[in-house]
Amino acid sequence: MATLPETKQGAETLPDAWDYKGRAAVRSSSGGWASAAMILGVETCERLTTLGIAVNLLTYLTATMHLGNATSANTVTNFLGTSFMLCLLGGFIADTYLGRYLTIGIFAAVQAMGVTILTISTIIPSLRPPKCAAGGESCIPATGKQLMVLYAALYLTALGTGGLKSSVSGFGSDQFDETEKEEKKQMIAFFNWFFFFISIGALMAVTVLVYIQDHLGRDWGYGICACAILVGLLIFLSGTKRYRFKKLVGSPLTQIASVMVAAWRKRSLDPPSDSSLLFDVDDVVAAAGGGDEGQVSKKKKQKLPHSKEFRFLDRAAIKDPKVPITTLSNKWQLSTLTDVEEVKLVIRMLPTWATTIIFWTVYAQMTTFSVSQATTMDRHITASFQIPAASLTVFFVATILLTVAFYDRLLVPLFRKVLKNPQGLTPLQRIGVGLVLSIFAMVAAALTEVKRLGVARSHGLTTTSGTAAAVVPLSVFWLVPQFFLVGSGEAFTYIGQLDFFLRECPKGMKTMSTGLFLSTLSLGFFVSSILVSIVHKVTGQKKPWLADNLNQGKLYNFYWLLAILSTLNLVVFLAIARGYVYKEKRLAEEGIELEEEELACH
Repeated sequence: MATLPETKQGAETLPDAWDYKGRAAVRSSSGGWASAAMILGVETCERLTTLGIAVNLLTYLTATMHLGNATSANTVTNFLGTSFMLCLLGGFIADTYLGRYLTIGIFAAVQAMGVTILTISTIIPSLRPPKCAAGGESCIPATGKQLMVLYAALYLTALGTGGLKSSVSGFGSDQFDETEKEEKKQMIAFFNWFFFFISIGALMAVTVLVYIQDHLGRDWGYGICACAILVGLLIFLSGTKRYRFKKLVGSPLTQIASVMVAAWRKRSLDPPSDSSLLFDVDDVVAAAGGGDEGQVSKKKKQKLPHSKEFRFLDRAAIKDPKVPITTLSNKWQLSTLTDVEEVKLVIRMLPTWATTIIFWTVYAQMTTFSVSQATTMDRHITASFQIPAASLTVFFVATILLTVAFYDRLLVPLFRKVLKNPQGLTPLQRIGVGLVLSIFAMVAAALTEVKRLGVARSHGLTTTSGTAAAVVPLSVFWLVPQFFLVGSGEAFTYIGQLDFFLRECPKGMKTMSTGLFLSTLSLGFFVSSILVSIVHKVTGQKKPWLADNLNQGKLYNFYWLLAILSTLNLVVFLAIARGYVYKEKRLAEEGIELEEEELACH
């Protein structure tokens, strides 16, 4: 039987971590800040690359590829939505097959391939349509072949982004030993630096990269993106000898599926009135005969009390008298009651999960129609310098950072005294604040668009021909309030959602919790695409809301629609939040102390 390579004698090793050669990791020469710095490097490059493409993509699609506003907006939101949705796939692959290290390395290379193809498409003239004729009335849109290359590049990039993002923060946390006091403090500091570095990457993307794309050309801008992710990959690989690696734990999706299948197979059986008769973690050792390591490991799970909700799932834990107790090792036939209760915890979160999707639909407008508005307004700071339209997102990113600092330093101490809550606001309260701010953001956006069209109308710019809207003599800084409100809303909603899903998900489902969170971003972008398609189809013939020439459209009506939908969503959210019982309180009522959760950040 093969054995692991030996480590240096006398060196302190970690019981649950290995080095790149499969030996027990030595604490002094592995992990820690030296390894974490390499991981922060690749994530900074990933954020710089992804946002460097996304925030200015709409202007490329309209001005270079000659696509309409509605089609361009949907392309952007579908690209971002796919990126976040593929985080679920990346997490499943990392937890079940490849591990986080290989997942990051492979998907970073995939992202680099996608960005390289995108760069090439901006260099070769045959891969983009010819420039518009004078006057802009005879623009030839991109052909099917040109769009095929573009979409292949974008969705390869999205695949790489999703796979990388799903594992990078988890692999960072693997570099610290939670059982050691000093390293646990370093892990908390790591997540703070993680948020700082992704914010730095975002700021670089919306300022420097957008400026280069607009003034030096897309080939330079996207070429720098390709170089950035390649540099990030090299930085990541350079830390291979110092990384700590953990065993594959399997995907929580498998547990959920197995509980569902086991319950369905025994749908004809009635659950016993006494829950102690159901199979649970206390029965695992006996069922395994004391020798099945995979079954005995289940004993490490925190035992959860039986709940009366979703009783159908209890069937998964019924001991079938036809099956001998010694062969109860097939999870697709029998689940422990604790496994069932963990699935119930996930199901209880779904209503809250659903009511946060609309926030990210509002958020999507900041990278689509708000950028389109900016292209039609006066962006000059001086007589010779004007802000790139997509760089207005800098106010959005800056507001996020300022709001987080303002909340932590000023509002948390205040709320601790007023609400008697050591955390300040609860996760659901923070989400609620973010949803309210998103409503105000859409109201501000609608009023600003009414103002912009009023100025355009007074200067006779609403009747100009062509697909490109004439520049309205109105300062672009009128758009700042909507960026400010959505940015503040994201600071509350993002952290509130992440805290909620991490806290309420079962222990050990770190990937599941962050996957649920990121799926709301993805679905928010897809809902935006659906709404845009429906509105454009219904209004696009006679009086279009989303006209290619914004001066001839009624974009403000679309913003009013989002404000109304967000208000209705808020009412539903408040009703759900009012009746929600946190897991910690639910367990406390049963006399069970909640075990400490792992941290994660995206």
